[in-house]
Amino acid sequence: MASKKFLELGDMTPEQVQSEYDITVNAYNKMKMDHAIKGLENPLTLREARRDVARLSTELRRRQLTEVAPESRSRIRARRRRNK
Repeated sequence: MASKKFLELGDMTPEQVQSEYDITVNAYNKMKMDHAIKGLENPLTLREARRDVARLSTELRRRQLTEVAPESRSRIRARRRRNK
């Protein structure tokens, strides 16, 4: 999978983002195993896949936080401030 830009992810539904995340994680794990066993032709694809996974997980988390009620988010933030 080529790098998905932030704007492209915004157009996707949550189900599409989740399925894309699952596919990308599986592909990344398979590439890691292949690289450990026989090596990849271009090891930089591992970096691209890892960044795609991070980008997708960030988008999923951002969508989770927008669904949470603002008053409960402020309690979460207050708890984080106390624990620092």
